[in-house]
Order: sequence, then C-alpha cells, then structure tokens
Amino acid sequence: MIHASILPRVKKRPRPVEAGARGQEEVKFNEVTVYLVERKMGSSRRSFLTSLARSKGFRVEYALSDEVTHVVAEDNQAGALWAWLRGSGLRDVSRLQVLDISWFTDSMREGRPVTVETRHCIPVREPVVSLSVVTECSPPTAAANVSQYACLRRTTTENHNKIFTDVLEELAENSEFNESKGPCLAFRRAASVLKSLPSAVHCLGAIQGLPCLGEHTKAVMEEILIFGRSFKVEEVQSDERYQALKLFTSVFGVGPKTAEKWYRRGLRSLKEILAEPNIQLNRMQRAGFLYYRDISKAVSKAEAKALRSIIEETAHWIAPDSILALTGGFRRGKEYGHDVDFLLTMPEMGKEKGLLVRVIDRLRDQGILLYCEHQGSTVDMSKLPSRRFEAMDHFEKCFLILRLEEGQMEGDGGLQKDPGESRGWRAVRVDLVAPPVDHYAFALLGWTGSRQFERDLRRFARKERGMSLDNHALYDKTKKLFLPATSEEDIFAHLGLEYVEPWQRNA
Repeated sequence: MIHASILPRVKKRPRPVEAGARGQEEVKFNEVTVYLVERKMGSSRRSFLTSLARSKGFRVEYALSDEVTHVVAEDNQAGALWAWLRGSGLRDVSRLQVLDISWFTDSMREGRPVTVETRHCIPVREPVVSLSVVTECSPPTAAANVSQYACLRRTTTENHNKIFTDVLEELAENSEFNESKGPCLAFRRAASVLKSLPSAVHCLGAIQGLPCLGEHTKAVMEEILIFGRSFKVEEVQSDERYQALKLFTSVFGVGPKTAEKWYRRGLRSLKEILAEPNIQLNRMQRAGFLYYRDISKAVSKAEAKALRSIIEETAHWIAPDSILALTGGFRRGKEYGHDVDFLLTMPEMGKEKGLLVRVIDRLRDQGILLYCEHQGSTVDMSKLPSRRFEAMDHFEKCFLILRLEEGQMEGDGGLQKDPGESRGWRAVRVDLVAPPVDHYAFALLGWTGSRQFERDLRRFARKERGMSLDNHALYDKTKKLFLPATSEEDIFAHLGLEYVEPWQRNA
C-alpha cells in the first residue's frame, strides 16, 4: 500500500509565484510537457530545476495532468512511482515517458529535449494488470492446429507479431550471451510460434493453449500489450555487458567467448580493441575490422542476385555442368540478409573435388576476392549424423568477402551504401559450400534454414520418427541404415511429412 504522503497530490493547483514565473518565459518545445516529481528531489531543488528548464524554453507543470508527456524522478523506487502514477487518475499512463533525472540533465546540457534512450527510462517492476483482465478475446487460430514443431507449421516472411518476436529474440540473444541455453531456446521457440500465426495477437486470451509460450514469455507479452514496449528488454539493452558483447560479435570472426574475454579486459568499443597492443587478432578478425562498415550493413536481394550471377558465371567457366544454389534467407524469400550463402556441386560423384579451389582462384584473378578462408572436407560417415545442432557441417567450404561493383547490379536495386559515399563498390560476406552430390539434398535443406525450422525438423526426426538428421544425412536408427535422398522432397517423405516450401520455413 502506497501512503498518500510519499508523493505529491495529483492536479495540485499551481503556486502563484511559479505560475507567474512561467508566463515570463517563452515556450520553445511545445511537444514536451515536463512534470518533476518532488519526492526525494525536495521542493527547493524542484523549484530551481523548474526555473532552469523554463529559462531554456521548456514547458514545466507543477500539477500532474493529462497534458504532461514526460515525468522526471530522482532516486525514486520504480515500483512505488509506477503504483502512484497508475492511481493518479490519468486517462492513459502508458503514453507517459517516465524518466530518470539523467534525461533532464542531458536535456539541460543540450538546451533541448534529447531523444529518450533506454538508459533514461524508469521501467515498471511488476505486472500492471492481472492475466484475467486481458484474456477475454478469441484466439487468432485454433490452438489444436498449431504444432510445437516449426516443421509442421507454415511460416512466411509476413510476421503479424513482430512487436513481440523482436523482443523475444533479443532476450534469447541475451540468454545466449549468458550461456543460459534453456531460456534461449524457450524464447526462440516462443517467437517461432508467434511468427506462424495468421493474425496479430491483441490480448493474452488469443494465445491460450498455444505451444511453447511459457509464463516468462506471457509476462513479457502482457507488458507489451499494456505499455507498447517491454521494460525487461529495455533493461537488457541498457546493460553495459550486453551492449559490448552485441557490438563485438557484430565483427566477422568474433564469437561470444572472444567478446566476453575482451569485455572482461575492460574494453567497451571497437576503437579500444584496435588500440589494445596485447590483443592479437586472427586473419578473419582483421578482415572483419577492415571491412566492418560494409559487412555490418544488410545485404539486399538485388546484391545477392548479382553475386549469384558472378559466382555462377565463374563456376560455369570452369565446369559448365556445375550446379550453384542460393540458400539461406534469400531462398526463403527475405529481402535482406547479413551475408549470402551458396551451395556448389557437380552432377557426378567426385567431380566436385577441386572445383571450389579453382573458383576461388578465378575470383582472385578477377580482383574481387578481398578475403578467403578455405576449409577442406572432413566428412566421416561413421560419425554421422551429428546430434549437435550448432556444430558446423563437414563439407568443403570457404568463408569469403567479395568486392561487388555498382555496375554489376541489375535493375531492381543499387548497392547498400552510406549517403554521400562516392565509392562505387562494397564488400559483402559470402559463404560457399561444396557438398558431394549424394549429400546435396541434405545440405540444401540445412543451409536454407531457418535455424528454428532446422532445429525442430531434427527434433521431430529424433523424437517422433526414431531417426537422426543433419546437413549430411538421414539415419534410421530402427533399420540401422542411411536413407538416400536426391531432393528435399525425398527427405520430407522419409520423415512422413508434407513438403514445406522454402518460403514457408521462416520460423
């Protein structure tokens, strides 16, 4: 129970002296109306800050009303503050920016209302409305028709619940940084289910009975439904460690373990890493830093098509009957991706050997190969299929950075580059994988994704069919034999599943 005396009364009449002072100052920022919470701040400090803000053109109210847009508090307990605001009689508390004094001081320093960042926000700490209040609505689809397995759901690129899935995926990433595998998988499975729904979720009642949505996920969704944002994810985003690890892992060749190591050394920016003499970057990381500006930007579908034409022409120049397939998100119909993935093979067993190296040499001769790390095949059928989902497959492959020229683009788009940039090319990340033709269907299925679709397909094979599936093969543990497949349709048939088109695998 919040005692009435701990915070000022709502809609308190303005003090005469302050009302008069306000009229003497010109209001420059009409879109912002500030209310300073007196508790902890004190009346004299509040009066001083009010005068300061008004002298800079800010509108500051002494009474909390529906005109207020920004509530600023200093050293207030979040729970007590939000409880008071919810009981204040305002029409819509969720529209308020409830901010720490840091936003106010930043604004005073700049002489204007600065953009609200997550570090400025005071998040609510407890549920605002009980679950029962928001459960009376119809589900977007019959729960019985939604499978726990992504491979039994059709998920296009049209995501009606992005407001939830973006938050859940960010929480999954944070759990991954913390090596919390359980929560990471739980958030990703929940996001996957929500992506598959044919319409947007507007209340918690719409998700009752759906699989993979635990209490933690429902609490996050409830917060978003009420406030339009997740205070939990805002806390994560403002966490210094999360910010550093997210930044470091955005560099090609830097994984979570290396990022954690750099963070523990006190490093917080890419500039600090490059300036640290005791850090020895490997070849991949050096390339990642060298081309960071380019390869940290999204790759467009038009750019992916241009790269396919370049590599296909190169491969056909060497071997006219070679087969090249664009995989990954672009095969699933996505407009943008982080890199571009290709499979390269030959229609005759064994003929693919040496092809990848010759393609790389040809790209180098053309002057478009900026970086290459080649890995030879280590396929060992006695150790397949693998149950480790995250394990990289054993096909021959190379990780490339290619130079894509403006003139190599076709019709539907230009290079993704910074405004004002005069350079007519950009660096793009490319993965080129060369499976033998008898493994091609499995590699195509695995490299097409999405990650959650592939994870659930393997889980379905293991739990429901007694089989083991990975990028190399499908093994029937009951019959103790590998099942052959010349197409993705063959693999689905072996598993007793209806074929799911690539554009429906965006789980």
